[in-house]
Amino acid sequence: MNADALDPLDRLIAERACERLVVEFVRTLDLGEPGDVAELFTPDGVWEWAEGDRRIEGRDALRAYFGARPADRLSRRLCTNILVTLTSASSATASTYFTTYRVDGHAGGMLPPRLPVQVGHYEDTFRKADGRWLLAARATFLDFGGPTERLGPADFRREA
Repeated sequence: MNADALDPLDRLIAERACERLVVEFVRTLDLGEPGDVAELFTPDGVWEWAEGDRRIEGRDALRAYFGARPADRLSRRLCTNILVTLTSASSATASTYFTTYRVDGHAGGMLPPRLPVQVGHYEDTFRKADGRWLLAARATFLDFGGPTERLGPADFRREA
Protein backbone atom coordinates (compact mmCIF):
# COMPACT_ATOMS: atom_id res chain seq x y z
CA MET A 1 0.00 0.00 0.00
CA ASN A 2 1.19 3.47 -0.92
CA ALA A 3 1.89 5.75 2.08
CA ASP A 4 -0.43 8.41 0.63
CA ALA A 5 -3.36 5.95 0.76
CA LEU A 6 -2.97 5.35 4.51
CA ASP A 7 -5.69 6.42 6.88
CA PRO A 8 -4.47 9.52 8.80
CA LEU A 9 -4.71 7.65 12.13
CA ASP A 10 -2.69 4.69 10.75
CA ARG A 11 -0.09 7.15 9.46
CA LEU A 12 0.13 8.85 12.86
CA ILE A 13 0.48 5.52 14.68
CA ALA A 14 3.25 4.38 12.31
CA GLU A 15 5.14 7.67 12.61
CA ARG A 16 4.87 7.56 16.40
CA ALA A 17 6.12 3.94 16.48
CA CYS A 18 9.21 4.97 14.51
CA GLU A 19 9.82 8.02 16.72
CA ARG A 20 9.54 5.80 19.78
CA LEU A 21 12.13 3.44 18.30
CA VAL A 22 14.61 6.33 17.97
CA VAL A 23 14.07 7.23 21.63
CA GLU A 24 14.15 3.60 22.77
CA PHE A 25 17.49 3.15 21.04
CA VAL A 26 19.24 5.94 22.94
CA ARG A 27 17.52 5.10 26.23
CA THR A 28 18.69 1.49 25.98
CA LEU A 29 22.27 2.59 25.25
CA ASP A 30 22.32 5.11 28.08
CA LEU A 31 20.22 3.47 30.79
CA GLY A 32 19.74 -0.15 29.79
CA GLU A 33 21.82 -3.04 28.59
CA PRO A 34 23.66 -1.71 25.48
CA GLY A 35 23.68 -5.05 23.65
CA ASP A 36 19.88 -5.08 23.78
CA VAL A 37 19.68 -2.36 21.10
CA ALA A 38 20.22 -5.20 18.61
CA GLU A 39 16.60 -6.26 19.24
CA LEU A 40 15.43 -2.92 17.83
CA PHE A 41 16.89 -3.85 14.42
CA THR A 42 15.60 -6.24 11.79
CA PRO A 43 17.57 -9.54 11.72
CA ASP A 44 19.61 -8.16 8.80
CA GLY A 45 19.81 -4.64 10.26
CA VAL A 46 22.79 -2.39 9.53
CA TRP A 47 24.57 0.36 11.48
CA GLU A 48 27.12 2.38 9.52
CA TRP A 49 29.06 5.60 9.65
CA ALA A 50 29.08 7.94 6.69
CA GLU A 51 32.83 8.50 6.99
CA GLY A 52 35.24 5.64 7.40
CA ASP A 53 34.65 1.98 6.90
CA ARG A 54 32.63 1.10 10.00
CA ARG A 55 29.64 -1.04 9.12
CA ILE A 56 28.00 -3.58 11.39
CA GLU A 57 25.46 -5.92 9.86
CA GLY A 58 23.06 -8.38 11.51
CA ARG A 59 21.65 -8.66 15.02
CA ASP A 60 24.44 -10.88 16.36
CA ALA A 61 27.14 -8.48 15.18
CA LEU A 62 25.17 -5.49 16.52
CA ARG A 63 24.69 -7.21 19.90
CA ALA A 64 28.42 -7.94 20.12
CA TYR A 65 29.38 -4.41 19.06
CA PHE A 66 27.12 -2.55 21.48
CA GLY A 67 27.62 -5.11 24.25
CA ALA A 68 31.39 -4.51 24.12
CA ARG A 69 31.22 -0.90 25.23
CA PRO A 70 33.10 -0.23 28.49
CA ALA A 71 31.14 -1.14 31.63
CA ASP A 72 32.29 2.12 33.28
CA ARG A 73 30.96 4.35 30.49
CA LEU A 74 28.46 7.05 31.42
CA SER A 75 26.62 8.44 28.42
CA ARG A 76 23.57 10.57 27.78
CA ARG A 77 22.21 11.25 24.32
CA LEU A 78 19.77 13.97 23.39
CA CYS A 79 17.69 13.45 20.26
CA THR A 80 15.67 16.20 18.63
CA ASN A 81 14.07 17.14 15.32
CA ILE A 82 12.89 13.57 14.66
CA LEU A 83 11.26 13.71 11.24
CA VAL A 84 9.64 10.45 10.12
CA THR A 85 8.46 10.01 6.53
CA LEU A 86 6.33 6.99 5.67
CA THR A 87 7.28 5.53 2.31
CA SER A 88 4.67 2.75 2.41
CA ALA A 89 2.43 1.00 4.93
CA SER A 90 5.43 -1.06 6.06
CA SER A 91 8.45 1.20 5.48
CA ALA A 92 9.61 4.62 6.60
CA THR A 93 12.65 6.85 6.83
CA ALA A 94 13.68 9.41 9.45
CA SER A 95 16.33 11.95 10.25
CA THR A 96 17.19 12.79 13.86
CA TYR A 97 19.65 15.28 15.32
CA PHE A 98 21.65 14.00 18.29
CA THR A 99 24.12 15.22 20.87
CA THR A 100 26.18 12.76 22.92
CA TYR A 101 27.73 13.41 26.32
CA ARG A 102 30.06 10.58 27.35
CA VAL A 103 32.91 9.68 29.72
CA ASP A 104 34.66 6.43 30.57
CA GLY A 105 35.91 5.55 34.03
CA HIS A 106 32.69 6.58 35.77
CA ALA A 107 32.42 5.05 39.26
CA GLY A 108 29.10 6.61 40.27
CA GLY A 109 27.76 9.94 41.37
CA MET A 110 27.26 13.25 39.63
CA LEU A 111 30.02 14.82 37.57
CA PRO A 112 30.69 18.45 36.72
CA PRO A 113 29.32 19.36 33.27
CA ARG A 114 31.25 18.34 30.17
CA LEU A 115 31.11 19.44 26.56
CA PRO A 116 29.42 17.05 24.13
CA VAL A 117 31.60 14.38 22.54
CA GLN A 118 29.50 14.16 19.38
CA VAL A 119 26.94 16.24 17.54
CA GLY A 120 25.40 14.97 14.33
CA HIS A 121 22.39 13.26 12.87
CA TYR A 122 21.06 9.80 12.14
CA GLU A 123 19.44 8.76 8.86
CA ASP A 124 17.21 5.77 9.58
CA THR A 125 15.25 3.29 7.51
CA PHE A 126 12.44 1.41 9.26
CA ARG A 127 10.58 -1.72 8.26
CA LYS A 128 7.43 -3.17 9.77
CA ALA A 129 7.73 -6.92 10.30
CA ASP A 130 5.22 -9.14 12.10
CA GLY A 131 3.27 -6.07 13.24
CA ARG A 132 6.33 -4.37 14.80
CA TRP A 133 8.38 -1.45 13.48
CA LEU A 134 12.15 -2.06 13.54
CA LEU A 135 15.30 -0.32 12.35
CA ALA A 136 16.46 -1.79 9.06
CA ALA A 137 19.41 0.60 8.72
CA ARG A 138 20.98 3.50 10.59
CA ALA A 139 23.65 5.78 9.17
CA THR A 140 25.49 8.14 11.51
CA PHE A 141 26.75 11.51 10.30
CA LEU A 142 29.05 13.43 12.66
CA ASP A 143 29.43 17.17 12.31
CA PHE A 144 31.43 17.52 15.54
CA GLY A 145 33.27 14.70 17.30
CA GLY A 146 36.13 14.00 19.60
CA PRO A 147 37.61 11.34 21.86
CA THR A 148 35.81 10.00 24.90
CA GLU A 149 37.38 11.35 28.08
CA ARG A 150 38.65 8.79 30.61
CA LEU A 151 38.14 9.98 34.17
CA GLY A 152 40.71 9.73 36.92
CA PRO A 153 40.08 9.66 40.71
CA ALA A 154 40.37 13.47 41.00
CA ASP A 155 37.47 13.97 38.55
CA PHE A 156 34.76 12.81 40.94
CA ARG A 157 32.76 15.11 43.14
CA ARG A 158 32.55 13.74 46.67
CA GLU A 159 29.62 14.49 48.94
CA ALA A 160 30.60 15.51 52.51
